Amino acid sequence: MTLNDLLIQLQPALISTLSLVLSILIGIAAREAKQRFGLDIEARHREALHSALMSGARAAIEDGPGAGRDVLVERAVAHARASVPDAIVRLGASDAVLQRLAAGKFNLVDLPLR
Repeated sequence: MTLNDLLIQLQPALISTLSLVLSILIGIAAREAKQRFGLDIEARHREALHSALMSGARAAIEDGPGAGRDVLVERAVAHARASVPDAIVRLGASDAVLQRLAAGKFNLVDLPLR
């Protein structure tokens, strides 16, 4: 039996092994890509939400600088809901979380809430 005959005999097993290894590598690469891109998407949603809350806080102050705390926070949250609804859904932010985040934004625009 020559080396050529041996390779012909082993060819189906080698092809099966190579297919298995490639399938495993593709699976690992797909999992890594999903993790990496999923985190990037979440970060973009988080940044969009914070930006919308900040611009909502500024708009609320401009529209009604004498309004009370609850009114300003609610206006900022409404602005964020209108601006980035997908981000809110994707992040699963509840009303309470949105209100706390919005209240914190007023401290960043130099208007401490009473």
